[in-house]
Amino acid sequence: MKWVWSKGVSALLVSVMVGGLLVSCTNSSGNEGNRLKILHNWNGLNGSDKITPVEEVIKEKTGVTLEWEYTKGSEIEKVNQIFATQDLPDIYTGPAWGGELDGIIKAANEGQLVDISDKLKDYPNLSKSIAPENVPPALYEKAIDAYGGKKYLLLQNQPATNEDGMDWLYGFYVRKDIAEKVGVDPQSVVTKDDFYNFLKKIKDAHLEENGQPVFPLGGFSNGWAVGIGNTMFFPGASYVDKGDGTVEHSFFTKGYEDYTLYYRKLLEEGLIDPEAFTQTDPIAKEKINQGRIAILAAHYPAILDATKEYTLSHPGSEFIPIGPLERAGVEPERPVDLGIQGNNVTAITQNCKGACVDAALKFLDFMASDEGFMLARYGVQGVHWEMKDGKPVAKQEWFDKFSTDTTMKLRKNEGISIGLESLTGLDRINSGAGGDIWADPERIEAMEQARKILRPNGIQVITAYNPGDVITKAPEWEMLKPSMDRMGDAWKEAVFAKSDEAAMNIINELREQLINTGYEKAMQFTNDNLKGKDMVTVQMPN
Repeated sequence: MKWVWSKGVSALLVSVMVGGLLVSCTNSSGNEGNRLKILHNWNGLNGSDKITPVEEVIKEKTGVTLEWEYTKGSEIEKVNQIFATQDLPDIYTGPAWGGELDGIIKAANEGQLVDISDKLKDYPNLSKSIAPENVPPALYEKAIDAYGGKKYLLLQNQPATNEDGMDWLYGFYVRKDIAEKVGVDPQSVVTKDDFYNFLKKIKDAHLEENGQPVFPLGGFSNGWAVGIGNTMFFPGASYVDKGDGTVEHSFFTKGYEDYTLYYRKLLEEGLIDPEAFTQTDPIAKEKINQGRIAILAAHYPAILDATKEYTLSHPGSEFIPIGPLERAGVEPERPVDLGIQGNNVTAITQNCKGACVDAALKFLDFMASDEGFMLARYGVQGVHWEMKDGKPVAKQEWFDKFSTDTTMKLRKNEGISIGLESLTGLDRINSGAGGDIWADPERIEAMEQARKILRPNGIQVITAYNPGDVITKAPEWEMLKPSMDRMGDAWKEAVFAKSDEAAMNIINELREQLINTGYEKAMQFTNDNLKGKDMVTVQMPN
């Protein structure tokens, strides 16, 4: 899943007192004091304009004072930019997959990160978070244990147990009132033709909100996650089974072509918001709050958050799941395959030296402790919550305030949901903490109802090797990577092409470029190294 939670630069300034010494790690503002600059590389995340009660506790416990800035834009561009320009934070944290992960691994190989292998013994919570048994095997080989014994990266939020694995319930969700208005039962929409016809019915209804047209299908920023209909055309994983024990990239398959042309048709016929692939997150959410999107593609928590304000003022307009939609080449009774893994990797950059490294590790180890974990998610014990019968319980005063806080601003001003949860080691929200004490009962019920619909056969967590992690070790990878990175952009260009022929020309030109830059040899390397191993060839967004 990219949620997925889908980018500008952010600085986290931290005051640290270590061994009685005044540590000046970063002082970009010119103010006196200890500073740790941290980049939180997630688009759309934001925090508070002032130091929060949670951050005051962190300062008390670790000597660290936090001040946040956040990425707005492409996470991949940001991670590459900071190392190219050397405008480095002291601590980087960002997505544990895709081009963002590739960028931070590249930085490690170039010596731009701090090797913490000789210090981990003093920080047990951090050591535990990257123990082999606590990291998916392919990710461990690719990103954690890939530097000849040195350690540069920490993995955050890997589920400690199956009980802690979060199924974000990615899918297509429709406004209940609109489904009723056009006379379609969302659960009757199963095939790609059903889905197309549903969109067409919505468009033909000529719906408007305050004089503005309602788009049949929309998403959040930069097209997230409109393209998740790909699972109707191929099994969803980036690499597909060729039937002979080897895999190839889905980009070279007939299913990918059909998927591309299907979306081109939707766009050409006005069934998708034409700005869906270019809009910012605030613009996307403004359209949602205006009631101008009939069907949303994303994971359910994002949809529930984004639609909360509109739903409160328009009863009956809640978004409910469509389907479940068919999965190409997958048995209908198969459990949904989810790649549940940690959502962040964290590293200390070469900008942080000497005592700054110890300060950073002290801060990160505290956040990965049980105390830090609960502080980040629940707030301050005795203020926001208290222990009853051995379990954390939200104080009613704060529960009531947060439940009506549709903008999340109040919660962020208290220090909750500002990004600290991305730095808390293994995710033990259910097995070790006490569940989400701030969850609205209505939200829990909505999630459970969606789960019953979208997961009739349950889920299975993917533990196989991802070919995408192995191909990066191929000798041809450095030459091949720029072409691989073009796939997403090429798909969008094809979707916006003036004809099917023009769309296929775009896809085929990139296919040829991939072959010319080493794709076939890199795939041979990948298949040779995965011979006899279970490979990821079926996957749903998570």
